[in-house]
Amino acid sequence: MTVSNNDTQTESTAPALAFYGKMLTFSRLQLSTNELGAIEAQLAETLSNKVSNIPILIDSEVEQDLSVLIELLWSWGLQPIGVVTGLLDSQAIEQRLAIFPADGKRIERIIPSKKPLSAAKPIVEATSSNGVSDNDSADAAASTSQTETTLSSAPTEMLLNAQHITSLIYDQMLRSGQSLNHVGGDLILTSSINSGAEAITDNSLHVYGRAQGRLVAGATGDKDARIFCQVFNPSLVSVAGTYCLRDNLPPHVIDKSVQVRFVEGEGLVFTVMDEA
Repeated sequence: MTVSNNDTQTESTAPALAFYGKMLTFSRLQLSTNELGAIEAQLAETLSNKVSNIPILIDSEVEQDLSVLIELLWSWGLQPIGVVTGLLDSQAIEQRLAIFPADGKRIERIIPSKKPLSAAKPIVEATSSNGVSDNDSADAAASTSQTETTLSSAPTEMLLNAQHITSLIYDQMLRSGQSLNHVGGDLILTSSINSGAEAITDNSLHVYGRAQGRLVAGATGDKDARIFCQVFNPSLVSVAGTYCLRDNLPPHVIDKSVQVRFVEGEGLVFTVMDEA
C-alpha cells in the first residue's frame, strides 16, 4: 500500500495519548471474610447473572489471596479495577491494580515547582464526537483562568501543601464535551454548565448559572466537600465518591437553588437553599 507524504506527516504529528477527566462509575465491594466459599455464596444471592460487567473496588477488612479473589470475581462478571488502601496494597501493586484512598482521605497531588501556581491554566478538555481533543476550544477556555498546570509542564515537581491551596474562578460557559478539572481548592463557575460537560474538583463546587452535565466535588474523598448550584439539573452529581444519576434525583430539587452534601449513613443529601 502506498502512503502519501501528507498522510505520513499527519501520523507523525498526531499525539500518542491524551488524558481526559471523564467519570468512571464503579461499585465498592466490602469484604469481612477471606473464605472464598462464603464470598461466592453471597455473590450467588446478590447477583442475578454472571454477565453484569460491573467495575468494582475491593475494600477488605482481612487479608486476602488477591489473585485468587480476582479470578473468583471475574468468574461472576465483576471487573476489579483497584483496592482501597490497606492490607492489600502490596498484592495490588504486584497485580498492577490501582490503590484508592480510604474514606475521608485525600490523595496528595504534585505541582511543578518551576512555575508559580498563579500563572498556571486549568485543565479544560473539549472532545469531539470521534474522541479527538479540540485543542483550539480548550486553549481559548483556559486562557482566562488560573489553577494547577497540565501534565505537560516542567518535570521538576513538589508536593502540594497548604500554601498552594487556592480556589479557581472560571468565567466562561462550560460547553458540551468539555471537562474542567481543579485540584487544590474550590471550583467556582460564574456561568452555566451545558449538558455533556463536566466540572470536577477535590474541594467544593459552586455553579452560579444553570448546572447540567456531570458535577463532581470531593473527587479524592473529601467528605466535607459540597456542591452549590443556582439552577440544579445535572446528569450526574457526586460528592466524595457517592453519586446520583439524573433519574434518581429528588423531583423537588430540579431547577432549584440547591446544596448537595454527603452525610455518613445517609449518602447524598439535597437541600433547596431558598427553603433552608
